[in-house]
Parts: sequence; structure tokens; C-alpha cells
Amino acid sequence: MLRHLFGASATSETMLGAIARDAQETGALTGRPEFSDAVMDAMRTVPREAFVPKAEAAFAWENRPLPIGHGQTISQPYIVALMTELLGVEPGARILEIGTGCGYQTAILCAMGATVYSIEVVEPLARAAAARLTDLGYAQATVRAGDGGGGWPEHAPYDGIIVTAAAPSVPPALVDQLKPGACLLIPVGRAAMTQNLQRICKRADGSCETTAVLPVAFVPLTVGRS
Repeated sequence: MLRHLFGASATSETMLGAIARDAQETGALTGRPEFSDAVMDAMRTVPREAFVPKAEAAFAWENRPLPIGHGQTISQPYIVALMTELLGVEPGARILEIGTGCGYQTAILCAMGATVYSIEVVEPLARAAAARLTDLGYAQATVRAGDGGGGWPEHAPYDGIIVTAAAPSVPPALVDQLKPGACLLIPVGRAAMTQNLQRICKRADGSCETTAVLPVAFVPLTVGRS
């Protein structure tokens, strides 16, 4: 993974510069050598320091993942921006997120104008993220604790689904809950092995086109708890 570290002096603008450089360097793989103004504005607007522990706040605007407790991380900003870009979020879209974590990716999607239904298997993280998103004014986010492998069928179909942890294979329920024309972004692979970010887009006839975007490193998707 490409990373540009700026130390405690990093700001939103230096983070955006790092994202732009990483996008350019990986453009041949991702097909996105630059990201839309809407995505970059969301990355600029959402206060990343509000989503990290106080001990990590000085590093909040660095272009790298940071620990958030419970063995989980807040993703590298470049990866957050890339996944948001590839999802093709439009204002008013209904998005399912699997793996709320601290709620940062959720907030980015909300800043893009989406309504987000987000599931987090670690209950303390789910509670904290829900409170944080409410306090910051992201009223269109709904968070619940639970196993995300089965999706959230009550609100399906979705205009996009984003998974922020690596699964050994693509959960069929998530594909089933996509609208025709919508895409699923998911890291596939095991923690100790190569993972690939996959973009799975559903055609009008229900079949899917899968594209391997680039190698990534995510924490493993945990299922089986509710």
C-alpha cells in the first residue's frame, strides 16, 4: 500500500495531496488516476480527528490507517477515497456498509449525500460510532450492532454496498441485496494472505461483472456474532 506520512503537522490539505499522488500512482490499476471533486470535498470536510482515539489525534490527517481499539483500524484515507469513488455515490443513494468501525467511511458517504445503513459486529464500536455520527450531524446514518454477512435485507435493494473488512469469499446475500446497475466494493482474501479489492457490479439481468482493483490489507471480516 502506498503511504505518505506527514507527522503531527499534517493537515487536511496535505492529506488530500497524498491521496491525489496515490491515485495518480495507482491509476493504471484502478482506472481512477484522479478522484472527483465531490469525493475530495467530502474527504476535506469530514473531520478525521473526530474519529480516532485522543492518543492518535495528532496523526489524524496522515495518509495511513490508525488503531481505533478492539483490534480494528480506521482505514487509510486514500483507500476510503478510492472505495467511495468506485462506489459511484450519488446524492440520495441508499448505501449499505458492512464494518462501521469508528464511522469515518460512514461519514464520508453521508457527506456525499447518501443515506447509509451500517452494521458493525463489535458492539462497543457500533455504539460509539452511532453516537459520534449523531453528535457530528450525520443524521442520515443508521448504525446497528450485528453480523454483516447477511446484509440488512429490510432496507434492500441498495444503490451500493461497501465492505470495510476482508472476507474469504463474497457473501451471496450482499450481491442479492444490490440493485441492478449498482456495485459492491469488498476486499477478498484472508488476513495472512494476499487480499484484493473487488468491484462487483450487477447487470440488469441479475448477472455480475467482477473486477479486481488492486491489492489491499484489511482486518478480517468477523461473522457469526449478533
